Amino acid sequence: MDQSTVVYGLVILLLAVLLLLYTGLVLWSPDAIITHDSERKYLSRSSPTKPLPLTRLDDPSTVDLTIVVPAYNETERLPDMMAATIKHLDSLKGKRSYEIIVVDDGSSDGTSKTALGLAQKYANSDIKVVTLEKNVGKGGAVRHGMLHSGGERLLMADADGASRIEDLEELWKAMDTIAPNNAPGVVVGSRAHLVKTEAVVKRSLLRNILMYGLHTILRIVGVGHIRDTQCGFKLFSRSAAQQIFPAQHLPTWIFDVELLLLAKQLRIPVAEVPIEWHEVAGSKLNVVTASVQMLRDLLIVRANHLLGRWKATPVKLKSD
Repeated sequence: MDQSTVVYGLVILLLAVLLLLYTGLVLWSPDAIITHDSERKYLSRSSPTKPLPLTRLDDPSTVDLTIVVPAYNETERLPDMMAATIKHLDSLKGKRSYEIIVVDDGSSDGTSKTALGLAQKYANSDIKVVTLEKNVGKGGAVRHGMLHSGGERLLMADADGASRIEDLEELWKAMDTIAPNNAPGVVVGSRAHLVKTEAVVKRSLLRNILMYGLHTILRIVGVGHIRDTQCGFKLFSRSAAQQIFPAQHLPTWIFDVELLLLAKQLRIPVAEVPIEWHEVAGSKLNVVTASVQMLRDLLIVRANHLLGRWKATPVKLKSD
């Protein structure tokens, strides 16, 4: 066997391996997130039985702030979170107009009914309840809420209330600094300063191993400059959200990393602000399963971005 034959064989083998890897990437990548007609509408205190059309993100803003709350089987934790949130917003004494969009991610425990009851209870607050036809994952629920928000600034906040809503004011100040005049910007609530405190130290060993492992992988993926990517308390300017969320593909819990990668790709400034946080019982995250899913999804995101299959393109913004 001459040398040219060996080289030819190796080239064929390499191409076969690359083709196999690319095929695997296509098969493992999540399908496009489909929005059903019923999911483009909401119920509220003023219209508890007749669904009304939601605002579209690419339309001009209608309020100063939208809070998007992804909720999956949250009948127990949602009321406390909502009470704290509305108490704080009302304390601003009309300084900031707002809406709250609760996105029921295909719950089986009556979360939508609970949310609608809260809308009736807090009659002076604009609470919209959206019910997804099936469970798509936290990332999919947040994306849906963001794509149908009317706020000039948009906050994602977990239904468990683990983050202190009063810290929104620190995120707001940071946004004023990095994105004045409604420019694109993202402000990330961060728990990095709590790593050596009891709030984190007392968590299970598996959760802490997962946390440190995630930080290592994030440096490889390209968002190691953000110390806490996973805190469910992030503020987006409308012009940033209009570019980031239509390009989001991951519906799973690791979607935050994709959002930050998209912001980096779009050269949107990102600030990280320390917030108070406490663990709340009732987490639905299986640590072992989540670890495997995390690694798979991060590899999928990075590979798709490197190959150009997924990318964010700056768009002409209506809010400009």
